Amino acid sequence: MKSDLIIVASNGSGLKEALLQTDKVAEQCHLNPKDALHLRLLVEETLNMLRSINSEHVGRFWIDATENEYWLHLKTVTTMSARKRTQLLSASTSGKNEAHRGIMGKIRAFFEPMLDEDTPEYLADTIVYDADDCLTWSMGAYRDRLEKDKDTESRAQEEWDELEKSVVSHVADNIQVSIRGNEVELTIYKLYHLPYLSSYQMKA
Repeated sequence: MKSDLIIVASNGSGLKEALLQTDKVAEQCHLNPKDALHLRLLVEETLNMLRSINSEHVGRFWIDATENEYWLHLKTVTTMSARKRTQLLSASTSGKNEAHRGIMGKIRAFFEPMLDEDTPEYLADTIVYDADDCLTWSMGAYRDRLEKDKDTESRAQEEWDELEKSVVSHVADNIQVSIRGNEVELTIYKLYHLPYLSSYQMKA
């Protein structure tokens, strides 16, 4: 099942409609107040990330649900330079992370037209490049890498501590960013342990 598609922009356009759509999904899927709040929180963090981008971005937002699983999607187009793509592929970053605090702040680096020199090294190091010319990053792989290195590398420990303090990392079951050409898609996955899913109908 799929919610209505909402056009959102970094200037704030469509953000209110996206939140109203989220509340509608929560109501029609009979989520309890706590689960509905978690769903809204994840959407708010996604939209705040979009608004923090340092250039004009327009994207498509929607929610997919299958049984007890929910996927929040934000898909947009970024003017990705050849330099940025090369750096993402080679993970040749400086490892500084002063400008990207919090997991959503780090994810914002994928949506910026230019790759900042302070893009976190562990964010770039956990990118997977497949045969279909798609770059994919996931919070699960990022967490696993940090957990492995945190006892021996101070920067990994710093990023691990930051991740553990993040509300989003505890509410979401996984976060994935996929880059194909100039199209970037953020997907946040949330699993609810519900006895059933409502009759919320798929929309074309």
